[in-house]
Amino acid sequence: MQKVAVALPVVLLAGLLPLAGLKAQTAQPSATTLFENVRIFDGKSATLSAPSHVLVSGNIIERISTAPIPVDRRADTRIVDGGGRTLMPGLIDAHTHMTLSVVPLRTWLTADPNYAMLRQGQDAGAMLMRGFTSARDMAGSSFGLKRAIDEGYIPGPRIWSSGAGISQTSGHADYRSLHDLPRGPGDALHYTEKFGAAAIADGVPEVLRRVREQLMLGASQIKLMAGGGVSSDYDPLDVTQFTESEIRAAVDAAENWGTYVTVHAYTPRAIQQAIRAGVKAIEHGQLADEATAKLMAERGIWWSLQPFLDDEDATPFPEGSANRAKQLRMMKGTENAYALAKKYGVRTAFGTDTLFDPRIAARQGPQLTKLTRWYKPAEVLKMATADNGELLQMAGPRSPYPGRIGVVEEGALADLLLVDGDPLVNLALIEDPAKNFVVIMKDGRIYKNALP
Repeated sequence: MQKVAVALPVVLLAGLLPLAGLKAQTAQPSATTLFENVRIFDGKSATLSAPSHVLVSGNIIERISTAPIPVDRRADTRIVDGGGRTLMPGLIDAHTHMTLSVVPLRTWLTADPNYAMLRQGQDAGAMLMRGFTSARDMAGSSFGLKRAIDEGYIPGPRIWSSGAGISQTSGHADYRSLHDLPRGPGDALHYTEKFGAAAIADGVPEVLRRVREQLMLGASQIKLMAGGGVSSDYDPLDVTQFTESEIRAAVDAAENWGTYVTVHAYTPRAIQQAIRAGVKAIEHGQLADEATAKLMAERGIWWSLQPFLDDEDATPFPEGSANRAKQLRMMKGTENAYALAKKYGVRTAFGTDTLFDPRIAARQGPQLTKLTRWYKPAEVLKMATADNGELLQMAGPRSPYPGRIGVVEEGALADLLLVDGDPLVNLALIEDPAKNFVVIMKDGRIYKNALP
């Protein structure tokens, strides 16, 4: 049986307490939980169900019925009277950085790694309290954090880890400075490589090695940097990274393990080269053109988009800097990217991609509601539940959590939110999870219950 969070070390528990109180952070185990009188958003439908009852046995949704479900109320069944509230799947962030999101970059590069990991562990609990019960980690050493969560020592979402972001020399995950060059054959790895955030590889043999290392560590999927980035200093946004043969090598290695490769890429050339090499998903892609979007639709490629705009959720670089120019160019492409995704029916995922900024990391809900700029509320919620769940399960046998997620269906994993209101009518409810998410369940365990 999974250990509950009361076994937390005192120092870490002290850091977690301010999040929402000990009661909210401690999983309440129950063999059976019965939600009575709820309206269900199942992750797919555009309307709520009729008043219903949902029985959870262990970590599985066992039964859904509009008629009362008989249970032994004297046994260990927990009864949750929904009072007509909305029961929906837990939210899923398909592009996160579980170990890189809240600690500023300069601090992360210079502080004791234990300090950074403790802060990220705290935010994992906060993420769960924001209603995000699953996360696809898109570069970073999250294997230890994932294990601590899975074993019940700290609260947090399910994590599909990619391990280190694999980059060519001068690529988006090459954090070295110019003073670290040239790199000799016997030189020590850079701090970011030793910490597991990045893996630099040049040529097919090195790419194969780095991919296989991440798979050995437990990666669910592989992340490659296939084009220029905004936050990186030495790669212009327009550059295409890796050769097609290098990316193909990564794809072959991942497919041998039953999983897939996704790539960081913005431009048509970078995206199209990656697709030719066999990748199954594109991260970002704000500069894609019509031909590229059409190609993604034809090949069934997932487009993991983020609502990057020059607004309150941006972390602007200094005015006049090369990074700021890249940032503005990328953000100007966001409107067109969503329009193309809708026009061609590309399978689209939602993610936040927060890096090194605790203020933005806490705004997962508001970043999701921003999608109403392009989609109806039901479409937004479907993207952040059932659709994202389908993307996560592309990891196949490398998925660490066998079972269906992102849906309220019989036989699915019991990751559930009880919402005080109807999010299909008022999506803004998810912007205030402390008030509006009255019950948060992950894996059949209640981590928050604010009902009387």
